[in-house]
Amino acid sequence: MFKKKNLKAWLYLTPALLFLAVFMIYPLLDVVVYSFEEGYNSASQSYSGVGGFNFSYVLRDPYFLQALKNTFVIVLITVPVSTGLALLVALGLNSIGPLKKMFQTIYFLPYVTNTLAVGLVFMILFKKTAYSEGLVNLLLKLFGSPGVDFIDGPWWAKILVVCIYTVWIVMPFKVLILTSALASVDETYYKAARVDGTSKPRIFFRITLPMISPMLFYLIITGFIGAFKAYSDEVALFGTDLNAAGMNTIVGYVYDMLYGDSGGYPSFAAAAALILFAIVFTITCINLLVSRKHVYY
Repeated sequence: MFKKKNLKAWLYLTPALLFLAVFMIYPLLDVVVYSFEEGYNSASQSYSGVGGFNFSYVLRDPYFLQALKNTFVIVLITVPVSTGLALLVALGLNSIGPLKKMFQTIYFLPYVTNTLAVGLVFMILFKKTAYSEGLVNLLLKLFGSPGVDFIDGPWWAKILVVCIYTVWIVMPFKVLILTSALASVDETYYKAARVDGTSKPRIFFRITLPMISPMLFYLIITGFIGAFKAYSDEVALFGTDLNAAGMNTIVGYVYDMLYGDSGGYPSFAAAAALILFAIVFTITCINLLVSRKHVYY
């Protein structure tokens, strides 16, 4: 009887497994194969040898190194900042009664707004042209600070805009998740703490934070993965030629190697993609090890 039920279960799973095999597993294996084929010619579908040249080329390519630097800066700034701000906003929303639903909707609006539309708004706010200083520069000049071209200016200014833009885009989803997590905390714990005269900071660190730690961990993990996949945000701000702007990312580098002006090099693109996978996998494993001590399920 058990074997019959087991067979039926596998039959039900077969369509999904076939879909995963064709559209996920096979492409992944193909990427691994491409990454080791040296001198691959996409026109003739031929290659000159097998080895690690593609990885060594990518790791020496100044465009990739710049993309790697940009990606790490974006990840290290936007993930903790967006998560911390989302937690503060969620705590504020959780503490108010009237108009709570309205404020939740307002905070969630950036998440459902078109990415390119938001990028255009940020360009208007930060871009300095011959006809306009941009709203941000006008505000800076009110405080006696010289104007900065945040879109076509120095690297630090451009990376600052990217980080602000990314935080603005990803924070609403985190606010929604954390608001739900805070609402699910049992009020009994809070009542018992108040009876004992526990201070609000101690309640937060001893009750609230441990109880919502699984959701925080989920947001941190998905935040790291999402930030490492950054590409559309930079295109929305600086256009498609990210190498010229010095604002390319690893995903952008992979795209350029496949379809950009330097395209037609799938082996280099595959090598860069595997390097990205190795970085994300390593950071995810570190987070999983850390979570064993600090996440309470």
